[in-house]
Amino acid sequence: MITPITLLYGRMSRELMRLNAPFRQPKWSALPLIETPHLAEQVHTEFLQAGADVITTNSYAIVPFHIGDERFDKDAQLLAECAGQLAKNALRHMGRGKVAGSIPPLFFGSYRPDLLEKNQVQRLATPLINGLKNHADIWLLETQSSSIEPTELIARLPHDRQIWVSFTLDDTATSTDTSCLRSGESVQDAISAMLALDARIDAILFNCSQPEVIDTALLITAQMLANTAKKFAFRAYANAFKPQDETDSANEQIDELRDDLHPLGYLAWATKWANMRGQA
Repeated sequence: MITPITLLYGRMSRELMRLNAPFRQPKWSALPLIETPHLAEQVHTEFLQAGADVITTNSYAIVPFHIGDERFDKDAQLLAECAGQLAKNALRHMGRGKVAGSIPPLFFGSYRPDLLEKNQVQRLATPLINGLKNHADIWLLETQSSSIEPTELIARLPHDRQIWVSFTLDDTATSTDTSCLRSGESVQDAISAMLALDARIDAILFNCSQPEVIDTALLITAQMLANTAKKFAFRAYANAFKPQDETDSANEQIDELRDDLHPLGYLAWATKWANMRGQA
């Protein structure tokens, strides 16, 4: 059976900035959550009005990298609970949809798998999980640069709802036959690591990457799923801005959009990816 198409949320940060929500380093998207939470709820509602099936909590920046260790230890759970409640409020207002509770990369920005400290995962993940668990319908582990961090996180998640794992890819790859995460780990090895877990993974996604490399990763995923008895959905939400690498500071600025990734340009990619569902 072909998996139904699921429409995800859009660009939270850009929409918040469009509404003149406060944005500055280091707090980034956590700042609107603190100062103008009503605008975060408004963005969730607008995404649902535009047809989104799943909206994602504005919890990506609730990490020490953005809000500092002192505020994280004091307020992380409260901020995560606020992020979850705002998303749930939008669902109640619209009468439809699901909430994905965003668990971001926990260590020093989006693209630094080399800085993972396993002995700190419990401290950093627990307040996010506890704050989101009463509001999230889905656990979404976003922008994972290797299979190690999601493996550590999944061991700590309640397994009473869907778990989605979203990897970020090396944008510098040029081959259409191979694809790897920003850690250098191949897509095949990352998916194999997820398949080997005792916990059920309901979906593998690719995000925060260029559509060209996502295209290759999804094709590899579809081919792997065609040859395994363990199935899950596969999905994607690509960057519309120009490539970044691991030397860029996380969320340093709002990046310039690619000229070819206007709505119709992105639709062409999304249509191609949706058609891959029949290959798994």
